[in-house]
Amino acid sequence: MLLEGSCHCGAVRFTVEARHPYPFNLCYCSICRKTAGGGGFAINLGASAETLTLEGGAHVRSYHARLHEDESGEVTYSEGERKFCGLCGSALWVWDPRWPELLHPHASAIDTPLPVPPERTHLMLGSKAPWVEPCIGPSDRSFEGYPDESLAAWHQRLGLER
Repeated sequence: MLLEGSCHCGAVRFTVEARHPYPFNLCYCSICRKTAGGGGFAINLGASAETLTLEGGAHVRSYHARLHEDESGEVTYSEGERKFCGLCGSALWVWDPRWPELLHPHASAIDTPLPVPPERTHLMLGSKAPWVEPCIGPSDRSFEGYPDESLAAWHQRLGLER
């Protein structure tokens, strides 16, 4: 499925081909919540990095999330690049060099109507903010940490690959 996306101010526009376009994976970790999740979570889709086309690339900035600090004060950062618009701050996508073929657009940046998922996966609930009350449906799956299936496996299990 071809996804068209943009930032809020319109300075950045992109397209990307997604085999896994259902917005089902709600992540409650502090990184997603603070960089892209106004509702206490963020939703990432699965797309092919090689299909990315970009307008306004001069406005795209990267953020490597701070993972932790050890006793000596040394900070470890994520290898993943969280891309956002440098003008309006809109979260756009995540790309990680460990999986260079994948791109994870934020559902919130997509302008193309997305298909409604038949169920949702709530992950990293052990990291959710205390004020967040997840709305977990009867067929939804919940995980304190990472789920037991990938974006691809979820789409395949439900026969939803495009």
